[in-house]
Amino acid sequence: MINLEEQKNLFIEIARRLKERMEVYAIGGTALIFYGLKELTLDIDLVFLNKKDREIFKEAAKSLGYKEADSKIVYGARENIPEMISLADSRLDLFLDELIDFKFSQNMKNRALQIHEFGKNLVIRIADIHDIILMKCATNRIKDEDDIINLVRDNKIDWNVIVKEAEFQVSIGKALAFLELGSLLEKLKNKHKLDIPKSVLDKIWLKLKKQIDAKLKRKKL
Repeated sequence: MINLEEQKNLFIEIARRLKERMEVYAIGGTALIFYGLKELTLDIDLVFLNKKDREIFKEAAKSLGYKEADSKIVYGARENIPEMISLADSRLDLFLDELIDFKFSQNMKNRALQIHEFGKNLVIRIADIHDIILMKCATNRIKDEDDIINLVRDNKIDWNVIVKEAEFQVSIGKALAFLELGSLLEKLKNKHKLDIPKSVLDKIWLKLKKQIDAKLKRKKL
């Protein structure tokens, strides 16, 4: 597990080893720690915009003792899983632009307003909490459910932001966006009495129905 101070120190050490400036996006527990919404995380989740930056960052981390790890053990045989390296009880999950069933869209980048700079060469932008909720619906692990519960209970959520992003994801071919979002939110509402407006769930299921109807119509043509 790693806390805020340890996370910052790690980024400082990696930044010292970078020869070029890069911008990286923090998601998941990493982002929640920066927001002060979580004290510890097992995995540091980062999104890179190109393979070169990810490889340079990974090699810098390896020089600190991190070793290659098998991400399929955590994420299974799914598409767009991260490259993974670990050291003792901490882990770096390094995604590349796409995260399981979601693309890290331009709107997600634009909403990442909190910025931290480490040395001259490492800029960490923190994903917006609405996008964190959406992406956690894709990974859908027990700890992701717990994080979503805490996010919804501790923050004022603009559900329109999440629904619109899911709609955009579907428009670019990420067909599971509404299904994954609606399924997990419905589960958390029923199981944990999470305050998710019925109107929001109704909107998600209606959009999913329209998506399915449109697909069936295309098949008949």
